[in-house]
Parts: sequence; C-alpha cells; structure tokens
Amino acid sequence: MRRSLRALADGREIWYFDDTATGERAAVDTRDLPPAANRSQIRRDPLTGEWVALAAHRQTRTYKPPAGLCPLCPSTPGRPTEIPESGYDVVVFENRFPSFAQNASAPSASGLVPAAPGIGRCEVVCFTDDHSMSFGELPVSRIRTVVDVWADRTTALGALPGVEQVFPFENRGDEIGVTLSHPHGQIYGYPFVTPRTDRMLRVAADYHAENGRHVMADVLAAERSAGTRVLVDSAHWTAFVPAAARWPVEVHLVPHRQVPDLPALTSDERDDFAEVYRTVLGMLDGLYDRELPYIAAWNQAPVRQDRELAWLHLAVFSVLRTADKVKYLAGSESGMGVWINDVTPEDLAVRLKTSRPSHRTVSGVSQ
Repeated sequence: MRRSLRALADGREIWYFDDTATGERAAVDTRDLPPAANRSQIRRDPLTGEWVALAAHRQTRTYKPPAGLCPLCPSTPGRPTEIPESGYDVVVFENRFPSFAQNASAPSASGLVPAAPGIGRCEVVCFTDDHSMSFGELPVSRIRTVVDVWADRTTALGALPGVEQVFPFENRGDEIGVTLSHPHGQIYGYPFVTPRTDRMLRVAADYHAENGRHVMADVLAAERSAGTRVLVDSAHWTAFVPAAARWPVEVHLVPHRQVPDLPALTSDERDDFAEVYRTVLGMLDGLYDRELPYIAAWNQAPVRQDRELAWLHLAVFSVLRTADKVKYLAGSESGMGVWINDVTPEDLAVRLKTSRPSHRTVSGVSQ
C-alpha cells in the first residue's frame, strides 16, 4: 500500500492510500475555499457526567446532493470535488464540517457545567471512487486495504493533542440518516472516552476482579461452544448475533485474541477479517433482499487509559425490523436507555444463516 499526503485548498490534509505502489498523486485542489475554521465545544452534563459536543456550524454541511454533484467522487474537468484526483483507491481527508478539530476555538468555562473547545479530529474515509458500489461489494483485497487504513489513521489520530479515543465507523442508508450516498465512513478522534466505552471497561474490570478472566473471552467461548447464534467462525474471528442484542439486526465480529485496537492486529488477522466481514455483509444484504441500512462501529481501547481491559470488536447493526419497518428509538430507549427489541437474536441468526446474498460482478470478475 502506498501513502501520499497532499493538501486541499483550505489547508485540510488529504491522504491517498493506493492498493499498489505505482503512480503519483499530484493533482491540485483548484477550488476557492476560505480557511477552515471551527468553534466546536464540549460541555459536561452535571447530572450524568457525560460530555456533549456542540457543533452548530455543521448545519450547513452538504445534504443529499444528486450523484452528479457528489463531493466524494473524483474531480472532473470543470467540477472539482473534495478529491482533486481523477480516480483513487482509498482516500482519507479532514472533514470540512467536523464535530471536533485541532483548531477548535470555542471558549472554555468551569463551574457547574464545564466547557472546553472541541479539540480532536474528524476524518472522512472514501472506500472506492465508484459511487454506485457498497462496502460489501468491494473485493476482499480492497477491504484489506481499508483495514490497513483504519489502523494507520487510528495510530495517527491517537498521537494528536487532546485525542483520548479513536472511533472508525460507517453509516449506510437513508434510514440511518446518511447525507452522502457515496460509499464512505468516518473516523472520530474524541477529546474524551465515550460513555459506552467507559461502561464496557468498568464491566470488564469488575468481571476480571471476580472471575480472573476477560468477560469478552467468556462471551466468545460460550457463543462458539453453543453455535446457535454464530454466523461465521474462522481461524481468527467469530461473527455472531449477541444474546442481548439491542437492535433488530445486530452482529458482532470479535477477534479470538485480545487486542486493544486495529493497529495491534497481525497481517493474518487482517486478512481473515476482510473475508469474514464481506461474508457477513452479504448475509445482511440478503436478509431482506435489499441493501440493508446499517452502522458499523469499531470498539477500540482509549488512547491512554485502561487499554489492558479493552477487547477490539466491530458491532454492525440496523434499525430495520422488517423489510419496510424501522425500529424507532421511542420512550424507553431514548428516555431511559432501556432497550426493547422486537426480534429475538436466535431467530435473526437463523434468518441470516439462510439468507442468500448476491454480489454483482465488477470489471468482469466475480467478486
């Protein structure tokens, strides 16, 4: 994989990650853009202790442009986009409308509601220059490249001032609220440890103190032994529907070895993940015989604390409870954080195992 660092017209960084080591990335961003400015801030809720990000400037971000005006497609003569090149493999660039940024300049405050600038980083990851493709249609070799990119950017963002946790994720589908349909994901560098991660770390610490083992190790062993909810069990990864799934469609992909984050994965583990993940995405798209809207969320260790308690895993989940019905977060979920699932995990596992995915042919080669 070849990395090339360039700059966009407003000074934001853009990284090209090419599958092969050939070619030079030299195209210049010709747009007339003002310098990037950011007044994101974070405030701590005194009742829950959780940090909330405020980023009012994001109200003006691009919203569902037609395919011919997609800002994530390659540039063409007379139509410059966020990617100056005429084609690319994988691209990462600083988000033009970030929730967190290194130059966040909001005022700080203390007292009952502490506030601080939203120092961090938000990046966009474009998986392919093909606007009509989806992640599950990528060849395994490209998925493997994306894994390397996630690992690369996890290391880079974790080294930035103020970043406490790195979160790669993908949102897909209108029902999820995606505003750009081009196949892409994002990476957040948070200036704090997220509430979900903090809760999982506390549970892992308590479980280890009582049982002398990691809770994920026991969950993984139990799922593999029973097999009821297991979708794929490979050399290095197991994909299963969690027994206490919150979402009507939810799958966890867990490495067999405890590692804190993506950079810690070996080459063999990354190869294996690419195969397993593509299989799982095929199952998900076969569930309702349509592209399933989903969120794919990497759970990684914080940058500086409790890394020995973390166990890297990917959670993929969808709001669709039937082919045409959405699971809305209503009173119990939104008001009290108590989830009520209309689908049993065991039934979902059976349906996913028997779904029939169909991958299209790309460039004349079956993918």
